[in-house]
Amino acid sequence: MRSTRLFVDFGSTFTKLVAFDLEAEELLARVQVPSTVGQDITIGLEEAFSLLSETVPIGEAERHQTVACSSAAGGLRIVCVGLVPEYTTEAGRRAALGAGAKVVGSYSFELSETELREIEEIAPDIILLTGGTDGGNRKVIIHNAAMLARCPGVGNVIVAGNKSARDDVDALFAGSGKNVIYTGNVMPEIGVLEVEAANHKIRELFIARITEAKGIGRARGMIADVIMPTPAAVLEAAKLLADGTAREPGIGELLLVDVGGATTDVYSVAKGAPTAGTVRFLGLPEPYAKRTVEGDLGLFHNLGTLKEIAEQEDVPDGFDEVVEAMCRENSVPTGEEQTECHLLLSKVAVRSAVNRHVGTLKTMVTPNGEVVVQRGKDLTAVPWVVGAGGPVSFSADPAQVLEGALFEEELPMLLKPKAPRMLLDEHYILFALGLLAQSEPAKALRLMRKYVAPLPGPERWGSRPSEKPIGIGGRTA
Repeated sequence: MRSTRLFVDFGSTFTKLVAFDLEAEELLARVQVPSTVGQDITIGLEEAFSLLSETVPIGEAERHQTVACSSAAGGLRIVCVGLVPEYTTEAGRRAALGAGAKVVGSYSFELSETELREIEEIAPDIILLTGGTDGGNRKVIIHNAAMLARCPGVGNVIVAGNKSARDDVDALFAGSGKNVIYTGNVMPEIGVLEVEAANHKIRELFIARITEAKGIGRARGMIADVIMPTPAAVLEAAKLLADGTAREPGIGELLLVDVGGATTDVYSVAKGAPTAGTVRFLGLPEPYAKRTVEGDLGLFHNLGTLKEIAEQEDVPDGFDEVVEAMCRENSVPTGEEQTECHLLLSKVAVRSAVNRHVGTLKTMVTPNGEVVVQRGKDLTAVPWVVGAGGPVSFSADPAQVLEGALFEEELPMLLKPKAPRMLLDEHYILFALGLLAQSEPAKALRLMRKYVAPLPGPERWGSRPSEKPIGIGGRTA
C-alpha cells in the first residue's frame, strides 16, 4: 500500500512540490509552477497540486499532511545590530544565517540617526539586537534599544545580548508597540559562541508571524503547516547527510553549494580546524554547521554581476551578446551558445560563493617571527562536495559547474576542498528531505542515499535507482 507524503517549497520564483512514497522509500514525482506570492500564494499551490495529480493520485488526506518551507517574498529578512563587528555583530549574523534568514543589514557600536533611517527604509522582518558579554558592556545595547524603540520600520525585535541590560532594554521597548522577544546571549563570554537559542527564536517567529505578514499563512488552510525557511530545510538535510542518525551513519563532513535564481547559498558541515599544526586560529570559533548566503550571485537576478566576474578571465566569443539575450529572456538557456554561457556563469557563482565561505590563511609578523594564522574554516580535507539548486541539478554538466568549489593552486590561501568526491541533488529535492528529516530522519537519510547521486556515473550508493518516471520542472520526464 502506497504511503504518499507531500512537501512544498514556496520560492520567490517557483512553487515546488515533491511527492514521496514513504513505505517504499521512493521519489514519486517533483513538479514546479510559477509562484503567486504577489497575489495569492494558494493559486500557485493549487496549480502544483493539479499538475502533480496527473502522475500521482492525491486526496484530501495527502494535502492536509503536506508541510512546507518558504523563501518567498524575499525570504526571512533580518538586520543584525551589535557592539563589535568581529564579535557580537558577527555572532548575531551567524545565528540569523543558521536560522535560514537573509541578512539585509549589519550595524555595530551605537546606532546613528542616519543608520536608523536606513533601517527604517530596509523595513526588515526582524531586528536581531546583540551586544556585550554577560556582565560586560551595557551602554551600547541600551542606546541601540532606545533608538530602535522609536523606529517605525521595526516590528519584531529579538534581543540576544548582555543579560545584565535586560531590565533597561525592556523598559525602553515598553509601550513602543514592538514585538520584543528575549533569548540567550549569542556571546556570553569573549570568544564563546552560543547561537542555538537565538536561532530557535528566529525560526519560531518566522512560523508564528512572518509567514502571515507575507501572505504565506493563507496556505495553512490547505496544508498542515509552513515549518521553516527554505535555507533552514536545506541545512537540516546537509546535517543529516553528513552525520546520519543514531542507527545509521552519514557520509561525513561535506560542503554543499545551492545555486538559485536570486542567491547562491553555501553550507559546510565540518569542524574546519587547521589541518597544519603550525597554523594558529584567529577570530570567532566556527559553527560545525555553517551557512553563508550571497545575494549578488543568483543565476537569474544577478546575471550582470556574474558576467562582470567572468569577464576577468577568458570568455567565449560573443559572450556579451549571449548573456544580454539570456537577461532579456530570463528563462532556461536554449541552444549551444546559451548553454555554454550558462555553465560558465554557474561555475562563476559556485566559485565566488565558496571563495567567500571558506577560511583563509595569512602570514603575520610578530616579535617572535612570522606566524601563519587562519580565519574561518579549513575545508581542504572535506571529502564531499554536494551540488544543489536548479542551475546545478538540471545543468548540462554539473561536474563542470562544481569544479568552482575546488582548491586552486594559484590561490593557496583559500582553504577549499582539495580532493573531494562530488554528489548531485539531481532532482532538486534536498529541501523536501530536510522537511522530512524533522519527523522521519531515518527515511530521509535513506532517500538521500538513493537520490543524491555521485558524479560522474549512475551508481546510487549501492541501491538501484527507481525506474518510475520522475516529474522534473513542470512535466514528467
